[in-house]
Amino acid sequence: MKLLLVGLGNIGATYLYTRHNVGFLVVDYLAAQQKVAFQTDRLAAMAYFAYKHHQVYMIKPTTYMNDSGKAFRYWLHHLKIPIEQSLTIVDDIALPFGTMRLRAKGSDAGHNGLKSIAYALASDGYPRLRMGIGNDFPKGGLSNFVLENFNTKELQALNNHLDRATQILMAWLNGGIMHAMNQFN
Repeated sequence: MKLLLVGLGNIGATYLYTRHNVGFLVVDYLAAQQKVAFQTDRLAAMAYFAYKHHQVYMIKPTTYMNDSGKAFRYWLHHLKIPIEQSLTIVDDIALPFGTMRLRAKGSDAGHNGLKSIAYALASDGYPRLRMGIGNDFPKGGLSNFVLENFNTKELQALNNHLDRATQILMAWLNGGIMHAMNQFN
């Protein structure tokens, strides 16, 4: 069975440790655990590994956050993977830093990357792991907040959160979305 993990973020060194790139950071962390490397391909950096009876593909769209749907749609169709066999990893300001929530589907909640995906797929029925980044910003400061680097305190806790996120991904690989939700939500 083929599965697709989609880490959302922005390409380039400028964005590497920004809050908006937490999806990229999670799939990078999993890639390091699985000892695989990302290679630039059409619309995304892609890596894959075998796990039990699964072929697991991971992408990091190179289209920037606001056009993530284009890469997601291409790779779903190119690899012939049903939407429910995908999992998108995304930052979420509605959750405190470090809090994680799995959802089988849902709204974009104002997130431009999720809006792009819903538009490109004509559906919001795709699983996602929402990674809390908090919302400690003044009115009108959302864009600056998500594009800022994690602060020192957040950076100290980041590896623990990335480790927990990969545990959630592995639970999803082992038993699907409901199994992982029952175990971690």
